[in-house]
Amino acid sequence: MMWRPWVVAGWLLFAGGWGNGQSVQAPAQEAPVKGAPVKEAPVKGAPVTMPVETGSFRPSELVEIVRLDPGIRLDIRYATANNFVGRPVYDEPRAFLQRPAAEALVKAHRWLKAHGYGIVVFDGYRPWRVTKLFWELTPPDKRNYVADPSKGSLHNRGCAVDVSMYDLNTGELVTMPSDYDEMSERAHPDYTGGTEEQRRLRDLLRTAMELHDFKVYRYEWWHFDHKDWRQYRVQDIPFSEIPVSELPSQPGEIPPSNPRL
Repeated sequence: MMWRPWVVAGWLLFAGGWGNGQSVQAPAQEAPVKGAPVKEAPVKGAPVTMPVETGSFRPSELVEIVRLDPGIRLDIRYATANNFVGRPVYDEPRAFLQRPAAEALVKAHRWLKAHGYGIVVFDGYRPWRVTKLFWELTPPDKRNYVADPSKGSLHNRGCAVDVSMYDLNTGELVTMPSDYDEMSERAHPDYTGGTEEQRRLRDLLRTAMELHDFKVYRYEWWHFDHKDWRQYRVQDIPFSEIPVSELPSQPGEIPPSNPRL
């Protein structure tokens, strides 16, 4: 994906963000030269704050995805410079989801194994401040691809996940009609371009996820929302402060596995 000049400008003005599973490597994107001091971008109008939510919510139970099934691979590009921001916004290459969403993802992964593929996770739970950063660095005509921080993202609730697939035989990331985080029509899940094989793989991923309680986002083939997202609050805790959740132990729950790849 080509480096975007508007992100270069935004990166030079804004400072923020934080600074395991198997990894799937992807070619690095061009990133701006780092090392110079950066300043926070000026805020126009009232400052954006986390949404104040009322009502009844489930207690958060964020689970590290690879602890449920280490066959799910990670390609956490927001912990690298290989993303649309051009620098890391996470200190750690980790991925979490609320337990029902994490268990549903494991079921989708195991369903795909019968078809010769496995799940690759790009992102799961995302702290609210990162959503705010993305919004501020994205021009208005591209904001269909990022969440409004005044409302919060489903990623902030731990109920949205960005995924693709890898080939079980080769271990390679499959090729989709667009790259991850590409802000163009090619990223839409109903895009009719690309090759027949790319569309087949994209649609197979969507089938697997939608069979297991997720729904694709209409602008991004990789983004899936779990059905229980309304049950959880927006959060802004860094990965390092997420409590370690116990692995399932009750009959009928998903046990951890060590699949042969």
